[in-house]
Amino acid sequence: MSTSTLSSNFLAFTGRAKILHMTWLAFFITFLVWFSHAPLLLAIQESFGLSDQQIKTLLILNVALTIPARIITGMLVDHFGPRKMYSVMLLLTAVLCFFFATANSFETLALTRFLLGFVGAGFVIGIRMISEWYPAKQLGLAEGIYKGLGNTGSAVAAITLPTLAVMFGGDDGWRYATGITGIIALVYAFIYYASVTDTPAGSTYFRPNRSGGLEVSSKGDYFFYLLMNIPMFLAMAVLTWKVAGLGLVSELAANIIYGVLVAIYAYQASQIHKVNKDIFVKPMAEIHRYKFKQVAILSVAYAVTFGSELAVVSMLPLFFKSTFMIPIALAGIFGACFALTDIVSCPSGGFFSDKFGRKRSLVVLLSGAAIGFLGMSQISGEWSIALAVLMMMVSSFCLGAAAGSVFAVVPLIKRRLTGQIAGLVGAYGNIGAVIFLTVFSLVPASTFFIVIAGGIAFAAVCSMFLDEPKGVMVEVLPDGTVERIELH
Repeated sequence: MSTSTLSSNFLAFTGRAKILHMTWLAFFITFLVWFSHAPLLLAIQESFGLSDQQIKTLLILNVALTIPARIITGMLVDHFGPRKMYSVMLLLTAVLCFFFATANSFETLALTRFLLGFVGAGFVIGIRMISEWYPAKQLGLAEGIYKGLGNTGSAVAAITLPTLAVMFGGDDGWRYATGITGIIALVYAFIYYASVTDTPAGSTYFRPNRSGGLEVSSKGDYFFYLLMNIPMFLAMAVLTWKVAGLGLVSELAANIIYGVLVAIYAYQASQIHKVNKDIFVKPMAEIHRYKFKQVAILSVAYAVTFGSELAVVSMLPLFFKSTFMIPIALAGIFGACFALTDIVSCPSGGFFSDKFGRKRSLVVLLSGAAIGFLGMSQISGEWSIALAVLMMMVSSFCLGAAAGSVFAVVPLIKRRLTGQIAGLVGAYGNIGAVIFLTVFSLVPASTFFIVIAGGIAFAAVCSMFLDEPKGVMVEVLPDGTVERIELH
């Protein structure tokens, strides 16, 4: 791939920059639809006469499927390519959105919100697409821009959809507002398919040798991989427990779900063994090897960054309102600022990684976020609001930048497995959210922030054992030709 034929200007709309902008917009739209219900919950509750417990159930169901969906999506994108996968994802997003907007019962609302959890996996697709188009020296910034701008879909939904619902008016205002997001997804599915390619002209799209599970390089990595899958099923078990605790799932049904989760894990383990059984017969050729510890460290880092971000965003408005006795509208603005910093922080984290090194940047940014949350744990009504907001913004910036630096490393581990690796790392972000939200339901806000600080500090220590990507990453073409991909 010649760099002279592809624009390196991130603000352009040609060459690789066009792919970047088309892809972050696809991510933005999936998040716009995924979170379209949140700002309209009050209208939906009034329209259906739902109880508070039923509303809580919708919120839980909206994220329940995202954990396994990111793993599945990672496998599919590695096999079929991001162009087809994002287009199909957008089409499914639109269809599910229309079902939600036309629902006439709580059961239909619940089913569609559960299925829409799959939309949250769209993020994984773009990680692979961007890695195909950008060289390592620009990859961190490109992935950061993709992540930072795409994430704003949820914030835009919160800002625009209530206004649209009011404009349409009546009990069905929320239906039209959410339906519009579905139309946007439907139209953009065809635009995206017609406008992008999986790779630049002349480049090869490397696919996994086997499907059904992530390929690993050694026996030790095989057992490490099996161990790393367990928290995903534990997180889904916790979600089941929370729904059962609301009295909306019987004890028998909950026990059946637990049994199903165990059975699915056993099946997944069998598939992983099927994919990796050869390593028990003979060692994998050096040319194909990579270190699974890289994946594990990045998964832990993303669990504490994206996971704590999702948890904190949901509680910050009420925290500011109760701490400083300010209007809920103003408290909501402060809370929204925490998420909106992603626009700057994620690209910044990627830029730092490109400029100063992947490992060093991740360790420093995680350490900064840990210190920031330790500071947030000390916020009280005696503080000035300005100082509290400043502390929040510093913490948010370090957190988002650290998340951005995580995905500056993910595509540099093994190109043909990038989707699956991104899926596993992304799933851990949702696992972190489940853990932190569960902690928040049990402890006061100050303790909650201390727990987050401790989790981030642990991830910072783990990141010290990350290997800095250097040299080349090797892939083999179908004809046996070896292609070397620069990592710096």
